[in-house]
Amino acid sequence: MPLQDKTLILHGWGGSDDPHWQAKLACKIAKNYGSVSFPLLDNCHFPSKNRWVKQVKEILNDFKPNTVVCHSLANNLWLWLSQEDDMVEVDRLFMISMPSLTTKESTIKSFFPCPQPNNIYAKEVHMIVSDNDPWVELKEAKEMASFYNAKLTTIKNGGHLNADSGFGEWEFIERVILGDFYDTKH
Repeated sequence: MPLQDKTLILHGWGGSDDPHWQAKLACKIAKNYGSVSFPLLDNCHFPSKNRWVKQVKEILNDFKPNTVVCHSLANNLWLWLSQEDDMVEVDRLFMISMPSLTTKESTIKSFFPCPQPNNIYAKEVHMIVSDNDPWVELKEAKEMASFYNAKLTTIKNGGHLNADSGFGEWEFIERVILGDFYDTKH
């Protein structure tokens, strides 16, 4: 990760506060003087797609990230944002534990069914999924990765890749996102 890189971390349904790996990643970036934005999106336990789209568009315009790290519902949010006329491109997009595009869950129903736009406004896309995520079949995740020509990493028995499935401090994600910068600090 170049020192001037600006990383936006977007949580999913319910947030990703400590001990979630996203909170740990935000701390790791900040403690090494990196530039990070890890906002709590509006009403995270009962999210509205329209409110989240509006909020994140403002963050994108103000913060101007190079790297975006999405977990869970934030991935679907990114696909909705990619439908916007004024969407800006980022250098790197990490899509982690993306739920099915046809998820049926009443609390988050405004996000589904989710479009699969041709352009997701990222020069480089890396999808990270688990082979037993309860929110998406591995086959669908692989099809999405192929559709976006994304690098795909499959974690064996990782569940939804969150704190509940054992992903608090997660060295792999820190190494992937921080790259050489991470290696020089360890």
